[in-house]
Amino acid sequence: MSFAPFRLEGDRLLLLDQTLLPEREVWIEVRDATAMADAIARLAVRGAPAIGIAAALALAIEAAREGEVPQRHARVEEAARALRSCRPTAVNLAWAVDRMLRVARAGAAGGPGAKASGPGDPNAWAASIRAEAEAIWREDLEASRAMAAHGASLFPDQRRFLTHCNTGSLATGGGGTALGVLLALHRTRSGGIEVWATETRPLLQGARLTAWELRREGIPATLIPDSAAAHTILHGGIQGVLVGADRIARNGDAANKIGTLGLALAAREAGIPFVVVAPSTTLDASLADGSGIVIEERDPGEVTSIGAVRTAPEGFPARNPAFDVTPGRLITAIVTERGAARGPGYDLGSAFDTEPGPC
Repeated sequence: MSFAPFRLEGDRLLLLDQTLLPEREVWIEVRDATAMADAIARLAVRGAPAIGIAAALALAIEAAREGEVPQRHARVEEAARALRSCRPTAVNLAWAVDRMLRVARAGAAGGPGAKASGPGDPNAWAASIRAEAEAIWREDLEASRAMAAHGASLFPDQRRFLTHCNTGSLATGGGGTALGVLLALHRTRSGGIEVWATETRPLLQGARLTAWELRREGIPATLIPDSAAAHTILHGGIQGVLVGADRIARNGDAANKIGTLGLALAAREAGIPFVVVAPSTTLDASLADGSGIVIEERDPGEVTSIGAVRTAPEGFPARNPAFDVTPGRLITAIVTERGAARGPGYDLGSAFDTEPGPC
């Protein structure tokens, strides 16, 4: 896929507001990190790789605002704290912010990474930070291409797949994770493939975004309610389930959009591959297992209403966990840009050195 949810036009950063899809394509200008933090929090931009890139670009914008290096650096540090707190589950966000801060701090101190003109040149300092943000974006596109190739190699014959939430161009810098693999299969397989997409309650990322991307790419697809997913896996001839991830622990436990765990259990019952596709920036080496992954709780109003339409009695209690954790033992393989690792005995420190062969 080559459709990016961001545009850099000179010093202007434009962001596709994903809350308005599929009815309207609206690009909003992001002028500072505060606006980007709001866009991330309200899911105008979402998807683990995409929000990492978005945060990096926002810090580059802050660095380019007027002032001397110390003044600009202070703004970048403050903006970084705000951006890190937007979404707690996706590790890519913190990873991108920390990477940007290393460049900002090195340049401000005149140490390694500073431009030849030194920390006294605010424009050179800002240029080094923008270059780092663009590198993060470029590396994500390269990772998408590699993941597509590695993931497609796992499915030599399968043609009928189910996916959850949105894992395509909109969730990344313009490539894709699980949906990128499906696109690669469709393009290279004679006769193409068929995809079943879950609607992904409560915010309908599958119905609004994945269906929009599948139609745009010409892939035959069917939308199903989340509650029909297990039935479809067991009785609909599905041959593989592919999903993304927002954080993966060392043992292969993977946090992804709520509802993923149920898909993994159904895939195990059906005896079909359940594959997680995510860039290596999603791996969290600090966590031995998924018990330490913080699960974001969103506004219960997203459950009791659909848009402005109330669907539950006023004041009725609701919970809205945005993610669940699928144990590594239920995951057939984890694909990153480094390769693919077969479960359930993951050792993510060295798991991507060899290919596991087809599922």
